[in-house]
Amino acid sequence: MKIIVKPSRREFLKSLGAFSAAGMVSNLDLLGGFAQANAQQAADYKALVCVFLFGGVDGNNVVIPTDIAGYGQYAAVRNVGSGINIPLASLNAIQPLSSPTPFGLHPSMTDLKTLFDQKNMAILCNVGTLLQPTTKADYAAGRYHPANLFSHSDQQNEWQAAVYDQSSRSGWGGRLADHMTAMNGAIPFPVMTSTAGITLFMTGNGKSPLSIPTSGTFGLQGYTTPNGANTARMAALQQLLAIDRDNLFVGSASDIAGSAIDLSATVSPIISNGSSSIQGLFAGQNNSISQQLLAVAKLIEARNSIGIKRQIFFVSLGGFDTHTNEINTQKSLFDQLSPALKTFYDATVQLGVANNVTSFTLSDFGRTFKPAAGQGSDHAWGNHQLVIGGAVKGGDFYGKYPTLQLSGPDDVTAEGRWLPTTAVDQYAATLATWFGLPAADLAAVLPTIGQFPTSDLGFMG
Repeated sequence: MKIIVKPSRREFLKSLGAFSAAGMVSNLDLLGGFAQANAQQAADYKALVCVFLFGGVDGNNVVIPTDIAGYGQYAAVRNVGSGINIPLASLNAIQPLSSPTPFGLHPSMTDLKTLFDQKNMAILCNVGTLLQPTTKADYAAGRYHPANLFSHSDQQNEWQAAVYDQSSRSGWGGRLADHMTAMNGAIPFPVMTSTAGITLFMTGNGKSPLSIPTSGTFGLQGYTTPNGANTARMAALQQLLAIDRDNLFVGSASDIAGSAIDLSATVSPIISNGSSSIQGLFAGQNNSISQQLLAVAKLIEARNSIGIKRQIFFVSLGGFDTHTNEINTQKSLFDQLSPALKTFYDATVQLGVANNVTSFTLSDFGRTFKPAAGQGSDHAWGNHQLVIGGAVKGGDFYGKYPTLQLSGPDDVTAEGRWLPTTAVDQYAATLATWFGLPAADLAAVLPTIGQFPTSDLGFMG
């Protein structure tokens, strides 16, 4: 099912302009002069932080059963000779509240174990792209298949769009932002902000999203310094933006440029603020994902001066397409991801908004349980995702952990491609409901949510 939008010509032009606006913003400095317009405290503040892990994370090496039978099933397929075995003794032990079975997290996820043990992280098991509840018999008969199941680009788009049988011009994050914009009142600050460029997830049908760099100053150079030449230059630019507005293309382009200039005055000092109260928490973490989450934390820190009540952020980490050398690649990536997520959570605690900010992971797909020839794994389907925050009912698993058996009850191809037992729509709906989206609007954001028996998986308080 595709969401059908019938915009006016001007709205259509502006929706196209969102792409160039965001690109322009990353160079112009997107967040500007409305901090003074609304300095009131945002009492009902909430933020969602989407952490997209590009390439398809091998969830089979993220969450592993550690009881004799469960680890025995794991090691029977992923043995030492496979090159992707994780020794039992090296796992970070966790005990889900609702399961008698003990599990272990990847050895590099010590910080995430801490969050899980503190009940500030939950794990959603075997979630994936589904048109409707699907059985192995349905899959074998070719019924209800999402388009191009094992393709990176298609599955990245489907996870971000929550549209599975055709292309979509918008993502579920962007559509959620469209529905929540009214909560921010007249503030021109967008609901949606990305530190990873413009993506389908953040593209909606309304206000243009914001794309920002993660460090330094940004904006128009030679226009903002308070001297006569710069003042005259800015005045001339503003006059140019007011010319030929009767032409829809010119008017839309001028609106984009004007918004970028206005927004830049607010964002640049926030991102470049080396005296931020949470800056020190990220000391020594100079990798991309840490710096993206630091930028997000700084914007959350500035929420009251901006006067915003709802924000959605998009950050990303790539490199998870581990057909070969999986053990070393995952270690390197999780060594970055785990402390970054823990530090970001600690920042929300320090800012007093731990219960108001929820981070969650998405990824292309899972990977085959059966090892690939090059000490890696191939593209699969269902996967495990992480949800972090003070409002999360953490320390537990949600959904159904698959049976680790080739050709078993959860395997659709005899290579360990798990048939998802929980849908992306249900995952997204649970987050959107916590965010404040009315039940009546769920179908507008997630068009196939009505195909599933529940829209609330229970992992949010």
